[in-house]
Amino acid sequence: MNVIPNSLSARDLKYMLHPVTNARVHEKTGPLIITKGDGVFVIDDAGKDYIEGMAGLWSVALGFSEKRLVDAATAQMAELPYMHLFASRSQEPSIELAEKLVQMTPDGLDRVFFTNSGSEANDTVIKMVWFYNNAIGRPEKKKFISRLKAYHGITLAAGSLTGIPANHKGFDLPFDFVRHLSTPHYWRNAQEGESEEQYSDRLAAELEEMILAEGPETVAAFIGEPLMGAGGVMPPPKGYWPKMQAVCRKYDVLIVADEVINGFGRTGHMFACETYGLQPDMLVLSKQITSSYLPLAAIVFSEAIYQGIADGSSELGTFGHGYTTSGHPVATAVGLECLKIIEERDLVTNARRMGEKMRAALATYADHPFVGEVRGEGMVAAIEFVADKTAKTGFTPVGKAAQAVMAAAQRHGLLVRAIGESICFCPPMIISDSEMDELLARFDRAMTDAFEGFEA
Repeated sequence: MNVIPNSLSARDLKYMLHPVTNARVHEKTGPLIITKGDGVFVIDDAGKDYIEGMAGLWSVALGFSEKRLVDAATAQMAELPYMHLFASRSQEPSIELAEKLVQMTPDGLDRVFFTNSGSEANDTVIKMVWFYNNAIGRPEKKKFISRLKAYHGITLAAGSLTGIPANHKGFDLPFDFVRHLSTPHYWRNAQEGESEEQYSDRLAAELEEMILAEGPETVAAFIGEPLMGAGGVMPPPKGYWPKMQAVCRKYDVLIVADEVINGFGRTGHMFACETYGLQPDMLVLSKQITSSYLPLAAIVFSEAIYQGIADGSSELGTFGHGYTTSGHPVATAVGLECLKIIEERDLVTNARRMGEKMRAALATYADHPFVGEVRGEGMVAAIEFVADKTAKTGFTPVGKAAQAVMAAAQRHGLLVRAIGESICFCPPMIISDSEMDELLARFDRAMTDAFEGFEA
C-alpha cells in the first residue's frame, strides 16, 4: 500500500484505532475513506461510488442525503441546542418523540427512557430490571438469559449479553450474571427429520431447563433480537417466539426484545415483534430511529416496570441512572422527523416489496457449489458459504469465501458485510427498483470475480 505523506490515509493510520478492526491488517491495507453520501450511494475520496448494501451498520433507513433530517437538526440547534433530562428538566422534542414511540409500538409498552446507543440502552435495561426487582422485593432475580451469536452491544454489561466470541476474547467477558442458550438456526442446528415447529419446541424446552436449573427466583429476563442480525441474519424458526414467550410467562421472566436492527420496518412490519407474534415487556430501539444521522436509542417498557422503578426512586430518593445526552433535543428532533418520513413515504411497504425482490434474486444462488443457505426476512438477508454443501462444513480459515466476496463486491462498487462465512445485506429502506437491480448486478459481478479459480 502506497500512502501519500500527510494524506487522510496517512493521518488515519497515524492517529486512529478503529472499532471492530484488525489493527495490524488495517496498517497494511489502509482505510476506505468515504467523503460524501447521495441516496443509497456513498462516494470515496477518489470519486468512486458504492451502493451501501448494509445501510452503514444496518441503520441508514433514509439514505445518506435526506435534507429534511438536516433541516430538523439545524432548526433545533438554533432553537435549543442542548438540555438534559436530569432532575425533572425536559424539552419538547423528547416529550414528543416519547409520546410517538408509545403510540406506534406494540400494546403494553407505555413509558420511554432515552440513551445514545443500543449498547447503552441494553446496559440500561439490565440496570432497570435490577432496580425494579430490588424495588418490588425480588433481590435474587438478577440473571439474564441470552443466546449464542446474539448481538446486544459492546459495553461491559451489554457485551456480556452478546453471544459472539470475538466480542468477548481479550476483554474478560462475559460477566457471570448472563447465561447463553443455543443459536436458533434451523438450517444448521436442526436434527435429522426435525420440523421447524419441533425444533422450536426443543429450544423452548432448553429455555425451561435452564430457568429451572438456575432457579426461577434468580432469572430476571430473557433478551433476544426477534431476527438475529449481527450474528449472521438468522430469522427464527416457525413458532419460536410464541413458544419462548410462553416459557417466560410461566416463570415470571421478563421478555426484552432488542429491535436495534429490526425496528422501524426492516422485517416488513414496523416492528419485528409484529412479524413474529412477540409481546415484550421491554423494547430496545436505535439505529433507524434517526437513520443514524445522530446517536439516539430508546427503551420502551411496560407500565408495571415503570411503577416499580418509580416506587424505588421514591424510597431511595432518585433513580440514579442517566447520561449527559440522554434524550438530546437535536437527536430527538431528528428522530421525530425520521419517523414522519418513514410513515409518509410508506417505507415499511417499500422494505417489504424491495426485500422480496432482493431475497428472490439471492435465492437463485442456492445451486452455487459454495452456497449453503440463503436466508432473510423483509429487507435484510444473508448468503452463507460452505466448503461442502452436504456436510455444511465451512472453510479454513473461517471467512475465506465471505471475505473474498466482500472484497470483490467493494471492487465492483457494493459495500456488504462478511460475518463468519456469511455475506449480509441490509440496504437503505428508500432503495428503488432500479437501484435494487443495480445492487444485484454489482453483487453478481462480485460473485463471478470472487470465485474465479477459487478452491475450497
